[in-house]
Amino acid sequence: MTSDHTLPPLALTGFLLALLFVAMEAFAGFGSRWGWWNFMMGINMLRWAAYGGLCAAVVSAVGLVVSSMHHRVFPSAVLAIAGIILGLVTAGIPWTWMQAAKRVPPIHDITTDTRNPPEFKAILALRKNAPNSASYGGDEIAAQQLKAYPDIQPLVLPVSARVAFEKALDAARNLGWEIVAMAPSKGRIEAVDRTFWFGFKDDIVIRILAEGEGSRVDIRSESRVGVSDIGTNAKRIRKFLEQMKS
Repeated sequence: MTSDHTLPPLALTGFLLALLFVAMEAFAGFGSRWGWWNFMMGINMLRWAAYGGLCAAVVSAVGLVVSSMHHRVFPSAVLAIAGIILGLVTAGIPWTWMQAAKRVPPIHDITTDTRNPPEFKAILALRKNAPNSASYGGDEIAAQQLKAYPDIQPLVLPVSARVAFEKALDAARNLGWEIVAMAPSKGRIEAVDRTFWFGFKDDIVIRILAEGEGSRVDIRSESRVGVSDIGTNAKRIRKFLEQMKS
């Protein structure tokens, strides 16, 4: 009888711990997005949730082993397996981020024109308290970008600058960006995009110039906070360029 009563608490404890750390991980990001705490607190919560998820997986694994020694296996084994899966997923998400960060350079300012990047104008007022400077980092950043993202290049279209501008504006809206300013006569569009989970604000400037009988489109996307963007800005630019090509 004693051993039969030992099993359910182990499996249940592991499962409840896994649920607790799943919730902590989710709110680590959404709490930052909603302004409940600073994003650094959210990052720390993410780290704690990952360690907690591993602990929950271990407790659940022990519960699963113990369950194999009892006749009433099914209910407890289901809880134990669920706890293992939830715990490992909770630990795996931050680990995946870390691996992604290792594969890309520690930069957060990406542009199709590293020699003469489009400049932020209207958006500067929104960045006055941002830790990251709106000034481009120069040759060092350009070299790292060209090595990591050689496909990020200017887009030349066989249409007038006016048509390209309207197409760029439509693309930005389709991607869900918040349009901050647009100057058709200067071929400039400025916008803000937010990451889904933590709600990090990244600023975007698009420049359209006439080139020959067509037009040239350049875009720059920069994060307001963080050293590395884990490839987010490059992905955003690729999506925009794909929209422009379609």
